[in-house]
Amino acid sequence: MSWFSNKKTEMPTADTAVADRPLPMRVSGAHFVTGGSYLAPFPEGTETAYLAMGCFWGAERIFWQLPGVVTTAVGYQGGITANPSYEEVCTGRTGHTEAVLVVYDPVQVSYEALLKAFWENHDPTQGMRQGNDVGTQYRSAIYTTTEAQAAVAAQSVESYQASLNNGGFGEITTEVAPAGPFYYAEEYHQQYLAKNPGGYCNHGFCQVAYEPRPKGETEPALA
Repeated sequence: MSWFSNKKTEMPTADTAVADRPLPMRVSGAHFVTGGSYLAPFPEGTETAYLAMGCFWGAERIFWQLPGVVTTAVGYQGGITANPSYEEVCTGRTGHTEAVLVVYDPVQVSYEALLKAFWENHDPTQGMRQGNDVGTQYRSAIYTTTEAQAAVAAQSVESYQASLNNGGFGEITTEVAPAGPFYYAEEYHQQYLAKNPGGYCNHGFCQVAYEPRPKGETEPALA
């Protein structure tokens, strides 16, 4: 049995990963919805978040609809292979997950508000899958770009886990780590559900609401 067929849910090693591609994916940078650019440099005063929550088509739409989000794009992150193609990511041999780049104005929308949309629109307890989508590319992840984001992300994991526990759900498997390189996905993936309104989307459900706990507050002990 081939590596592809039986190990799509296992992270590859440097020895088993697909080789790097020498050049990044060519994309236009023109956001199909906003008309702006999804390529750097981004407007002064904005911040960048990277979030992975299963198929990036539906995930990107969630974020471009939020007030205060300036632009979005989809790509591959968290793995080994540089400049991978979609077909290579689908083999499970790049180690990347499907991620969304979210550029936002922190005056208009907080990072915690982005995380609320993140937690409430996928199941972060499924490991290397999201529903019927199975493989490393569908794992849940938060890749932080600042120490402040890292602190908020850690607190949000604790808060949402408490909510999941109260609802009788499982343990969060979301990967939380400093952001590594983000490789833009092919042009046809960018803002896919705006270009294809009837396209596949595996998002929009909510197990339990995300209610942030005040900093330093812990879950009450059970009687």
